[in-house]
Amino acid sequence: MSEKAKINAAHLIVRCLENEGVKYVFGIPGEENIHLIDALNESNEIEFILTRHEQGASFMASTYGRLTGIPGVCLATLGPGAINLMLGVADAETNSTPLVAISAQGGLARLHKESHQVIDLVAMFKPITQYADMILTPQAVPEMVRKAFSTSKRDRPGASYLAVPQDIEEAPVHDQVKPLKIDPISVTQPTASDIDKALKLIAAAKKPVILAGDGVLWKHAEREVRELSEELQIPVATTFMSKGVLSDRHKNSLGVVGFMRRDYENFAIDEADLIISIGFSIQQFDPQKINPEGNKKIIHINMFRQDVDSHYNVTLNIIANIRASLQALLQALKSQELHFSHRTAEIRNLIQAELASGRESSAVPLKPQTVVYATRKVLPDDAVVLVDTGAVKMWMARLYQTYLSNTCLIDNGLSTMAWTLPGAIGAKLARPDKVVVAVMGDGSFLMNSQEIETAVREKLHLVVVIWEDASYGLIKWKMDMEINHHNGVDFDNPDFVKYAESFGAIGLQVKKPGEYLKFLQEAVAAKEGVFIIAVPVDYRENMKLISKLGNTTVRI
Repeated sequence: MSEKAKINAAHLIVRCLENEGVKYVFGIPGEENIHLIDALNESNEIEFILTRHEQGASFMASTYGRLTGIPGVCLATLGPGAINLMLGVADAETNSTPLVAISAQGGLARLHKESHQVIDLVAMFKPITQYADMILTPQAVPEMVRKAFSTSKRDRPGASYLAVPQDIEEAPVHDQVKPLKIDPISVTQPTASDIDKALKLIAAAKKPVILAGDGVLWKHAEREVRELSEELQIPVATTFMSKGVLSDRHKNSLGVVGFMRRDYENFAIDEADLIISIGFSIQQFDPQKINPEGNKKIIHINMFRQDVDSHYNVTLNIIANIRASLQALLQALKSQELHFSHRTAEIRNLIQAELASGRESSAVPLKPQTVVYATRKVLPDDAVVLVDTGAVKMWMARLYQTYLSNTCLIDNGLSTMAWTLPGAIGAKLARPDKVVVAVMGDGSFLMNSQEIETAVREKLHLVVVIWEDASYGLIKWKMDMEINHHNGVDFDNPDFVKYAESFGAIGLQVKKPGEYLKFLQEAVAAKEGVFIIAVPVDYRENMKLISKLGNTTVRI
């Protein structure tokens, strides 16, 4: 590296990123960040992944961060490029996913006046991040990069943003300005008083239930949740975001809290008098659906206090490291004789029966249950499945059996459409030895389908499954429920096979019974290539499901 490069602020930023353990930066270059892009490409530790849209870059980064715990990094130029990052940045923040976004900005000499492509980016990013600032001197780079990463990885992870003015990235830096040492994260312990109060609340309960959120994943407390469930013999429901915290094969697993008041899993919570809420935040799920009267007692175990909500009126807050809190609670329970009886088998049987109805169907278009059943049958337990927003999410979240944490990724914070195709690229880079499948509707697919080229260029093995109905299916479903008709939701699709092939991917169109299962098996077994499988789906099942759930009663 030349003497000039050694003291270039852009190279100092890259050194700081290397210090943070960054392996990939996703983004698009611009005139104002040429030096930063060049410095990234000189790095032996970081690979720059060129994307086809900044939105795709932010979704790749957020998914990578979600699976690794290391903030994903996305990069853009100033103005429109930076603004295009914002959707994925906001998505990461609302999903509590660690992400650091970096964009260029105009030179300092023109920020005080109207200037080409200059807009107040820090002001725009502040409401959707935990930390947003602009680097005004190259000497501040180590501190500000460290702060961006430290803030992103705090107890409730989220997004950070840094703006780098054009003249700052080019500015010389003294050799002695180095990346800062990463400070260790301490483990906070629960108080003995809180554990004692929790024991008393559990002892006084008749039908307690565990509600596990994505905080369990962040603090790797899956084993402790399972042990608590087994110690007390109580059921576990998860949010969409935490599917797999307890294997769906476990007898205490209820699956996810339902998307409507009368879904199967909610019956267990309806009868509960105590909710042991672990790693839960109300952004993941509206507590009104599980505590409509606001009368249930709640033990909130998390790293932070939850926002105020009349339906999430916490009886006891245990604010400490989640694993440490559960370990202390489990230790205290050893001296107790607290065991409860429950009959979750009835709920589990209802889910299995719904899946079986898909297994036995040979109709084309396929029932949603059929697609879910076949998907689960083909994929290995540790495959990473990314489920997009729309009607597809409701069917996959409810029925897709998940056996390991972070193997069924669902966005239920901002619930953004079209994140899964670019997200699958981030997932494959985070888990290169796993099968990665993006499951999405046709509406979502065409919003970010240009990233197929990125996946092909990077020689990744990915499978994209398109649930095809030529409409925005979830909105059509909602319209049919609320106003008994729909409008403004239907569209036309391209030939998905030809479209995939135009990018160098493999396109497959399901036309006959059994073809989806066959195509998916072939795609998974191939070990290389990008596969796009289009599956016609019969969403008339949506309204049938509503009618069925409305007439279902379960007593546990």
